[in-house]
Amino acid sequence: MAFPIFDTHAHYMSRQFDADRAELLNALPQGGVVGVIECGTDLATSEGALALCRQYPFMRAALGIHPESLIDEETSTQTRFCGDWRSELSQIRELFSDPKAVAVGECGLDYHWPIPKEEQLALFEAHLRLALELDKPIIVHDREAHEDTYRLLKQYRPKGVVHCYSGSAEDALTLVDQGMYIGLGGAVTFKGARRALKVIDALDPSRILLETDSPFMAPVPCRGQRCDSRLIAHTGAFIAERKGLTPETLFQMTEANARRLFNI
Repeated sequence: MAFPIFDTHAHYMSRQFDADRAELLNALPQGGVVGVIECGTDLATSEGALALCRQYPFMRAALGIHPESLIDEETSTQTRFCGDWRSELSQIRELFSDPKAVAVGECGLDYHWPIPKEEQLALFEAHLRLALELDKPIIVHDREAHEDTYRLLKQYRPKGVVHCYSGSAEDALTLVDQGMYIGLGGAVTFKGARRALKVIDALDPSRILLETDSPFMAPVPCRGQRCDSRLIAHTGAFIAERKGLTPETLFQMTEANARRLFNI
């Protein structure tokens, strides 16, 4: 087994972990996990992320509003703020006084779902401005919205990571030139992920971050299962083989990348 594992994108506040959250998180260090970035998607999960960080020293929090929170009736964006994300983001901003809050996000653009485009763009730009104001990295969600995502990243030039990267190798290199990292998760191991292989081949390991998006996107050979940070062992081994590196080397490099970006 290759260690150390630093998972730069997880959602342990998900209901899928309600039954065994404490048991699982207590077990992660024994599974080689040395770091986890728990990503908020609204005020409630951002507060929850910080609460987890206070319980588990290896965890850090990213605080923000996911674009899907604009239409998900169960999010605090809807239940507590009636869709007024500006007020919600203002309250999230106050949480950055906690030193465990190391990044802005998860935020970005999602054109897969019928979410009002102009509101998404305004929400993403507000996060970009907040990241620059706080001098924090940003964790970017980009689903079927490459053109607008890349345009705004070029305009604002934040530091951060494009999570679950799904673009081209050429665009990945452009983003890296702008100072961004590329987040790769279990999807790169899926059969037919030819574009992802080209991205892996093009990137220097110094710009790769490993992630799970737990509880989603478990890598092969665990595809379809609930994902947790320990399963990065499969993703990292896959990328290491593709890059001609030992798994240990790849994990050490990506851990260093995560600590550098998130100032840990």
